[in-house]
Amino acid sequence: MAGDGIGQEVTPAALAVADAALAATGGVRLAREDAPAGAAHYQATGAAFPEASRAVCDSADAIYLGAMGLPSVRYADGTEIAPQLDLRFMYNLYAGVRPTRAIPGVKGTLADPRAAEIDFVIVRESTEGLFHSRGKGTVEDDETARETLQITRRVSERVFDFAFREAERRRAEGRPGRLTLIDKANVFTAFAFFRKVFDEVARRHPDVTADHLYVDAAALTMVAQPWRLDVTVTENMFGDILSDLAAGLVGGMGYAPSADIGDDRAVFQPAHGSAPDIAGTGKANPVAAILSAAMMLDWLGTRHGEPSAVEAGRRIGRAVDAAFADGALVTCELGGSAGTRAVTDAVLAALA
Repeated sequence: MAGDGIGQEVTPAALAVADAALAATGGVRLAREDAPAGAAHYQATGAAFPEASRAVCDSADAIYLGAMGLPSVRYADGTEIAPQLDLRFMYNLYAGVRPTRAIPGVKGTLADPRAAEIDFVIVRESTEGLFHSRGKGTVEDDETARETLQITRRVSERVFDFAFREAERRRAEGRPGRLTLIDKANVFTAFAFFRKVFDEVARRHPDVTADHLYVDAAALTMVAQPWRLDVTVTENMFGDILSDLAAGLVGGMGYAPSADIGDDRAVFQPAHGSAPDIAGTGKANPVAAILSAAMMLDWLGTRHGEPSAVEAGRRIGRAVDAAFADGALVTCELGGSAGTRAVTDAVLAALA
């Protein structure tokens, strides 16, 4: 689902890299089907997410999404067109996975040399929290507006188990394997409950070091000492905000891949938006899209017992590092001139 704006440009780039990585491993290949959706499709047809596209998603092993939404195209209530959010609720994609990693040769925000060690993951619960109220908010007499945050035991246990497994996986790969809950349990009853459930789940994973941070302290830590973080798990809105902050540490949204994962389905997409201001100019940075495709291959390979797909995902990560390592490749948002084509070609060359 390429979607809107630069989604139409970075999606083909990412899938070309995925195809090349799979070909290099000599294993499986991707069979793809396009599914139109998004703001431009809504503007043209009156349907943001047509039934035919839903049927394509229903039959897919994985869904790859470019970008959705245009600021000038909105529903009657003023909200933006967002089929990517519909997918999360439709398929119960409760675990939003937002990796943040410093790429060698890419200029980050922080001057501290330890910023080169940034490598952590935000796991964001993606189906409830404050987003539970999406489409259900009320405005009374043009005086009072209300939205309701919801946290349930079932959903919380599910995302916590996922986050503990992610910490266990990272520890097996040589990382710390520590899980930090981010909440506001000192103020809100819902978050005190969230923490209670987390501590119960933690007892089922005694090999993982588990701790807590209030969300304001977590924001400070991300700016002051982000190299201390490994895996974090948090509520939907907190995760939405903190994952953008995290991306800013390592070059911006153009370097921020993501996945929304459920028990049976998963959606993979760059965390950036449709960027209509640069759409069609060739300036869009495809790294987030390419790394999201790597996440997709890893997930597909793990789920279906295809080690060649897992290896292809890892090769993409190494190729991105190699393409940027000498510092000569600088994307437009960081003051350089490398656009979609130049970055894609450099990554493809590193794969060869």
